[in-house]
Amino acid sequence: MNTSSNIVMGCELTKLATSNTNGKDSPPPPAATDPRLPLTARQKFTIVASWKAVARAMEPTGVYMFIKLFEDNEELLGLFTKFGDIKTKQLQVESMELTEHATKVMETLDEGIKTLDDMDAFLPYLHQVGASHLKIPGFKKQYFWKIETPFLEAVRRTLDDRYTDNVESIYKLTIKFIIETLIDGYDKAQSSNSKS
Repeated sequence: MNTSSNIVMGCELTKLATSNTNGKDSPPPPAATDPRLPLTARQKFTIVASWKAVARAMEPTGVYMFIKLFEDNEELLGLFTKFGDIKTKQLQVESMELTEHATKVMETLDEGIKTLDDMDAFLPYLHQVGASHLKIPGFKKQYFWKIETPFLEAVRRTLDDRYTDNVESIYKLTIKFIIETLIDGYDKAQSSNSKS
């Protein structure tokens, strides 16, 4: 190619690049989020997009999350009848019962994150999950908060270099909202049980 055809090709590429940013071809601005959701449209897009990588590694992420939970809160092991007597990290890693429970919790989080677009599905679903914890002997609603740090550590480990400061702040907002919604469901169920 000679220099003049390079210049012409460069001009054509410039026209293409600028035509996509001047109006008609540019994507529409993101739709406003539900006012009940404490995330902007961009934050919601970021978490849903990054969560796909976590969802592909649901089991190891969940197991790591629970091992971190028990490292920091050994007293919670007693709440789990199927694996509460497994005290060492190695035995926890190998426990099928812990793996099953961790995967179930990750599936709950997965469903929650997938329904961030629809608060009318998100809220009742997590309220029901929160309420189900009333059946666990010795469970206290403040225990929900104990999963926050292990969850963030597990996600950071799974996402690795994709876990930027911005992504971390969005995950912090999201897990806080999920935990608050679980507690709300727990409280509502407890209140309705005490009335009946």
